[in-house]
Amino acid sequence: MSPEDKEENTAPEPTAAEEEIDPNLQETGEDEEDEATRDKLEKEGGDLAEFDLEAQIEEFRDALEEDPDNCVHHYNLAEALEELGDREEAKAEYERALECDTEQDFHAIIHYGMGNLIFHQLLSGIQSVVVKSSIGLHSAHKPGDSIIEVFDEDYSVPIHHFQKAMEFLPQLKADDELVDYIGKEAPVQLANIYYKWGSDLIDKSRQIAKYGSEIQDVQKALKLIKKTLEIDPNHSQANLMSKYAKKMLAEGWKAFDEYGFEAKHIEGLG
Repeated sequence: MSPEDKEENTAPEPTAAEEEIDPNLQETGEDEEDEATRDKLEKEGGDLAEFDLEAQIEEFRDALEEDPDNCVHHYNLAEALEELGDREEAKAEYERALECDTEQDFHAIIHYGMGNLIFHQLLSGIQSVVVKSSIGLHSAHKPGDSIIEVFDEDYSVPIHHFQKAMEFLPQLKADDELVDYIGKEAPVQLANIYYKWGSDLIDKSRQIAKYGSEIQDVQKALKLIKKTLEIDPNHSQANLMSKYAKKMLAEGWKAFDEYGFEAKHIEGLG
């Protein structure tokens, strides 16, 4: 990062998908009328929105050619690529931003951006569909819409990044508004990931296939949901899921196939 960056105390900003506070670091040079027109087209999905994003990505690439070790440029490129939908290259740029941020001045916001990207990838998988049925004990599961595997790494990696965002927050060289934003949103995302992890395990326990680890999955789910409630005691979904999971362990539960027939029965612990 150049000395000018440090003197200006410039920090990367959240992506558009993160309830953005400010579009990005660079000044656009537009007058108010042009900016209003651009914002209107972006909201309406106009051609200019796509054009501007592509042009902005090229600007960030050009900036990196001149200053390849500037973590701010790598972060800006990452968030633009993520907004464009190129998550794999965005992830690589977030990683490069962390490598270039040798003084860890911007680690908090970079880790936060990486955590959000990975969490959004998780939300776009099959779990995003099946999790909608998690609040019921006896919902039907179609064979193709059941969670049959829950991999710890899918959840532990974004958790790691949000925890790091909080760890490095005190040294984030940014204005108070951005510091407050990360300080508020990182714990919220942590709570949501723990809840989703537990919820997905409960859905896995109610899949049609018989695999024998249903009780253990629900017990693990309860521990994860407890972490959600430790962060956010008022998390309504977690409070509801906690009650259901305890009832499942005590009384047992049944899973039904898509035709309404009982596919399996799990005995409770009493």
